[in-house]
Amino acid sequence: MKRFKVVVMFSCFVLAALVIAPQVHADTYNKMTTMTFSEPFEVPGVDAQVLPAGTYVFKLLDSMSDRNIVQIFNADQTHVYTTILAIPNYRLKPTDKTVLTFAERGAGQPEAIKAWFYPGETWGQEFVYPKRRAIELAKIFNEPVLAMPVEVASAPIETLKTIRLEAVRPTGEEVPVTAVVQAPPAEVAQALPHTASSLPLFALIGLLSLCAGFTLLILTKRTA
Repeated sequence: MKRFKVVVMFSCFVLAALVIAPQVHADTYNKMTTMTFSEPFEVPGVDAQVLPAGTYVFKLLDSMSDRNIVQIFNADQTHVYTTILAIPNYRLKPTDKTVLTFAERGAGQPEAIKAWFYPGETWGQEFVYPKRRAIELAKIFNEPVLAMPVEVASAPIETLKTIRLEAVRPTGEEVPVTAVVQAPPAEVAQALPHTASSLPLFALIGLLSLCAGFTLLILTKRTA
């Protein structure tokens, strides 16, 4: 009887792990991050889109090898403020906290968000602005800014996945995207952001654990 209770407790533990593991993995997979801003800030969108101070949720909606899709929600995730096209950018040293980089503006002007790095990762999201606004920001920053055609600034997600990207200087001259995006060292050049799901592995571990529990139960009954 005691062995039977142990088997039941073990099986319950495995089932609980299977329920919790996908949820934890989901937060890591989509990089869901809740952030509170004390000041208004600008994000890519039609014209200059400024979000007021408050709490927002950032999520990686879709991750590809050379471009990503990021969405910004309100605190309870019932409204999407903007869907942003981003390019994976590399940093040499990861941090244990979320990092946002901004371009400094003049006094009284909201800062424009440039990149978002998830805790513990060297790959982040470098945001792409509509071309007209990108040129304006390039003049303010005095450096190239990632851009996409103005006419598709509010395009559907499938269009964002294939739209031509560029970087623009303050003069409006186009330059390679690599003028903005940090290239990784040679030894990690092939290590693109991890996008494969580990859910099948969780399922396999759970199935094997349950099989082991039932086998133990059968052996217990035979020796009773």
